[in-house]
Amino acid sequence: MSEQPIKDTEKSLKPLAIEGKLPLKAVGIENLKEDNPKHLPPHRYLHPWFARRPTPASRLAILASVLPSDVESDTLLDLMQIGPKEDLDVPIETYVEQKKATEGSRSGTLSEHYKYPRPFEQSPTDSEKESLHRELKETWDGELPTVLDPTAGGGVIPFEALRYDLPVKANEINPVPVTILKVLLEYAPDVGSLREEVERWASKIDRTATKRLEPYFPNTNPQQSVDCYISTHTITCPTCGSDIPLIRNWHAKTKKAGTEVVVKPNFDEDGTISYECLESPTSEELDGLDPKDGPISRGGNAQCVACDVVCEAEKIQEKYQNGDFKFDIYAVKYFSPDGQSHIRSPTSADYDALEQAEEEIESNYELATLLSTEIPKGAKTNEPISYGMTEWRDIFNPRQLISHYTYWDAFEEHKPKIREEYDEKTSEAILSLLALVSGKLVDYNSRMTPWQASRGYPANVSGGKNLTLQRSFADLNMSVGGMGGYKATIDKILDSYEKIVSYLDADTPSGDVQNGDAADLPYDPNSIQSVVIDPPYYSSVMYSELSDLYYVWIRKYLNDVVPDVFNTPLTEKSEEAVANTSQFDSVSSENSSKRNLANEFYEKKMSDIFSELYRVLEPGGVMTVMFTHKETDAWDTLTMSLIKSGFVITSTHPITSEMPQRVSMQGNASADSTLLLTGRKPHKEREPENAPPSLWSDVKSDTREVAKEAARDLIDSGMSLTKTDIIISAFGPTLRVFTDAYPVVDDEDNEVPPRRALEEAREAVTQVLVDEYLEAEGIDELDDVTEWYILCWLVHESETFSYDEGHQLGLGIGVDIDEIKRSTKTWRKSRGDISLRGHDGRVQNINEKPEDRSSRIPVNPDDLSFSLALDKIHAAMHVYDVQGESACCDWLRERNFDTDSTFKSTLKALLQVLPHDHDDWELARDLAAGRTRDVLDLEFSPNVFADHDDKTMQSELTDHQ
Repeated sequence: MSEQPIKDTEKSLKPLAIEGKLPLKAVGIENLKEDNPKHLPPHRYLHPWFARRPTPASRLAILASVLPSDVESDTLLDLMQIGPKEDLDVPIETYVEQKKATEGSRSGTLSEHYKYPRPFEQSPTDSEKESLHRELKETWDGELPTVLDPTAGGGVIPFEALRYDLPVKANEINPVPVTILKVLLEYAPDVGSLREEVERWASKIDRTATKRLEPYFPNTNPQQSVDCYISTHTITCPTCGSDIPLIRNWHAKTKKAGTEVVVKPNFDEDGTISYECLESPTSEELDGLDPKDGPISRGGNAQCVACDVVCEAEKIQEKYQNGDFKFDIYAVKYFSPDGQSHIRSPTSADYDALEQAEEEIESNYELATLLSTEIPKGAKTNEPISYGMTEWRDIFNPRQLISHYTYWDAFEEHKPKIREEYDEKTSEAILSLLALVSGKLVDYNSRMTPWQASRGYPANVSGGKNLTLQRSFADLNMSVGGMGGYKATIDKILDSYEKIVSYLDADTPSGDVQNGDAADLPYDPNSIQSVVIDPPYYSSVMYSELSDLYYVWIRKYLNDVVPDVFNTPLTEKSEEAVANTSQFDSVSSENSSKRNLANEFYEKKMSDIFSELYRVLEPGGVMTVMFTHKETDAWDTLTMSLIKSGFVITSTHPITSEMPQRVSMQGNASADSTLLLTGRKPHKEREPENAPPSLWSDVKSDTREVAKEAARDLIDSGMSLTKTDIIISAFGPTLRVFTDAYPVVDDEDNEVPPRRALEEAREAVTQVLVDEYLEAEGIDELDDVTEWYILCWLVHESETFSYDEGHQLGLGIGVDIDEIKRSTKTWRKSRGDISLRGHDGRVQNINEKPEDRSSRIPVNPDDLSFSLALDKIHAAMHVYDVQGESACCDWLRERNFDTDSTFKSTLKALLQVLPHDHDDWELARDLAAGRTRDVLDLEFSPNVFADHDDKTMQSELTDHQ
């Protein structure tokens, strides 16, 4: 955290609240409260989009960027709708912290416990807005400041600014979120409530489509209505000619979802497979079938159920590419008259309906050419292309394609009547809301829609931020009332829209929405007072590649309604501000890799964007960047972009913005916190290229000191930050030091990039974390590999984390992790990330003869000495595990580990950094207790056995004797 306004060369910049002390902890708590999948802000339900920021963090960024520095924290929190509307004996932030501390013991809802609703549910009152506007006009020369979000995405930032009746401008290059932005910023304030109108036309569309779709969803029982067909792909066994369904397990529904339903395969004489759905089956009914053991393995090989011959993954992929497969149904989910869902076996009528859909596709020219746009090669589209999906129509099976087409066709039939009945803006709003249904339906009805047996319904495509062919997918009947049905979807969109309308006053001015490149904005120079930007995240999300799945359908709905937005076959990719390596396949070379070219493009693009923002901002204007990223490359790029554009960094603040979830976040480049990094446009432009360079030796010292100070402040603040986020949060003050000193050169007059400062900051903060959380003397005296291994567990609190983070951590202590990977086997690659290895897999089996052991396993427990301290501990764990305590005592004595300080320091450190549910922690605990403790002559504090997140004693040494 830092707050120290920078002075302009011409006159002082008027300090703003963002450059002072902020109520970060209270805002972080509110961010976590909002992160509830059962009750999210209404804009989240309009249409799928990626990486939306929480309401509280967005409000803080907006308000603190326009209010003066002397605004009180309570005033700011009041404006943000944080805190109860009653007099308190303590500051609001203290009150919120106290409520958070007792949240686990509450008896009612969160709102009842905190005594106020979550901020997104409340807009400021008229009196609050009047008071705010008076204050802002005094600060901004009599005018309300305009707030611009140039990469607006799903629209959280501009919509929250609109709720304070501020002038708002929003730009976005991708037409899909532009449609969302128009709903939020134009239709909601200008047109208002549309419930009656949209319900009326949606009902007409639904009735028309339902009638036409009846032949494809036959009701073999009048008491049942098909909700969806649980489907897969089937290939022919090259050995026996039998069907091989390409599914991973035989569950249509697991016990976790209620009643277990297992699909049992049966074969006819010709090798054709049929399926029998068994509800809560007995072992006799299963007849040896293991429900968890489907034909296809995780590696992609498929074993024939009839003859057991394995068809390899490469061969299966070829079959997909050649169209040598068929769509199959292995279970049917239906609704009974009481609205309850059940699962049954498929019938001949179900198969006949699918065949009828296939025939209709072939005979109907419009269907046969529908969505024939080629899927472009890209980072997220290579997998579907490799499985034969070359056109967007291939994303759907025949019945899915007909279903989506039928609803679009019904929409087109009623579109002229809607445009005739209403004025242009109202008809545009109605048609846009109806068009958003198409994207949400695609999200749950395609070959990329995973069937969740553990829940008994499909998941959505957008949840994984990848386009992946699913082995089991949902083929939905959109004309019934299930979660993927048309009516349920339009109801959700309409409920969200009406809630959004209710958040705005009748006289709230609409926002200005632009569809274009953020590096080329249609605004006059010096015309904007405040920019709040949540920029694209480097290489985290390939927005355009992922959104084409929705774009191709929404474009069919709206290309003649808003033709200036939907005027290209697919979304813009060449000017998208992401580091997409796939865009450089044809121009990369040995001297210039795809990654380097992508990085250079992203840096140039962000520089162009920031330069454009510099142009449109008035002198003294403010830009606050909401940045949520772990990768050093992303920070390096961000910093150089800011420097080149001319901004002066004046403050940085970290806010908890995501619920830390170690398993689900593995491999995710996003951090759990958001950093607010604020830059100002000086009244007189700086000329950094003419400034005298600073020596790296001086800047390095300042960098380490400011990073350590920031880390200590964050630890003492009590904010809910992970150790990784403490490191990332220290980047802000570090970059401020670097930009103030820029340009920076080393002793040989070579320019020093920002990443050098970030590397120093990471190393300095890591040392602070060691001092704070480890009671282990001599860590810095251990070999580099052991130290790196311990620090990885300390910092990341998970065995799997970003390769870049592990690599940077290694550089800080002199370890090239790529060089040690093969020789030490301390880590392995896992989907591009680092996965730390435990003792299992690193130590040869002592119970085997030496000649029978694998030479690829590096640690020989028979050795009397070891090069790495980690090898000593892992070998000891292995001996204890397979031969017992007595043998381990002898083994330890033979190697004189009772006097080995590195053994004791490593053991003590691992006890503090390993998760308590990890096998190695349990073995480390056993080594530190009982007879082995006596042999080693250990004297550990009880805190060594405590979780390192809290220093309360979890177990006494005597518990393990």
